[in-house]
Amino acid sequence: MAKRIKEGRRLNLPAYDSIVPYIMVERSESENNISLSFPCDGVETLVRKLRADGYDSIGFLHVIIAAYVRTISQRPRINRFIRGQRIYARNGIVVNMVVKRKMNIDEVDTVIKMHFNPTDSIFDVYEEVNSKINEAFENTNSDFDKTAKLLNFVPSVIKKNMFWWLKLIDYFGLIPRSLVSVSPFHGSMFLTNLASINIPPVRHHLYNFGNVPIFLAFGAKRNVLTLDDYGAVHKERVFDLVFSMDERICDGFYFASALKLFRKYITSPDILMDPPAEVIEDR
Repeated sequence: MAKRIKEGRRLNLPAYDSIVPYIMVERSESENNISLSFPCDGVETLVRKLRADGYDSIGFLHVIIAAYVRTISQRPRINRFIRGQRIYARNGIVVNMVVKRKMNIDEVDTVIKMHFNPTDSIFDVYEEVNSKINEAFENTNSDFDKTAKLLNFVPSVIKKNMFWWLKLIDYFGLIPRSLVSVSPFHGSMFLTNLASINIPPVRHHLYNFGNVPIFLAFGAKRNVLTLDDYGAVHKERVFDLVFSMDERICDGFYFASALKLFRKYITSPDILMDPPAEVIEDR
């Protein structure tokens, strides 16, 4: 029987897959990046339709998260993580995101953790995202804020040793649940919405602490000129995403397959209005 820990279950994989985390020990040395552009038409059409149906605050953020959740339902290996040089299948889908309560340079950031199931539709995603964002705006002293303030009171020398100890116990899967529940470094994906501040997406590094295997940044919309099959020039509206990925969790062919599915859900997002016909389990 697979060994179970708080966040997932250990997988019994082929020898090569099991050895790779010992060769590439840190997440930062196992990081691959890819930049992709997607047409805005499909997302904008769905957003207008759902806003007319009463989902007033729905936007690109909700569609991108819903597309990623749906991709995990069909390509679950991208939801794996490394702990103690071993590969685990994650229980559930956890997306972390920084939220700024006020759009000014002096406002302190906070972090929200959103929890999803592989069966979720865009309506489930909408409810969870809005619930966590509203909670962050209404509660200026969240559990994350309290934990960060508490750690800030610890003297520097002790704090350095304390984080060394946290990394050690995290290696063995013994970090307290209370810390995992507020940690932005534990989850399926870290997402940053740079479109909200009207800049292009950055290539963001992965964190060595914790176990987040994917960092996704998406940026502002922009216009591009494209050629159709007849050589005619057209102006198209696109938005850009940058994925940073831990290559140890699955092979490049599988990642490519997942990204193709993600593109399908972004370009034809009506699919996301219904739950998936089936959910594939990681084995």
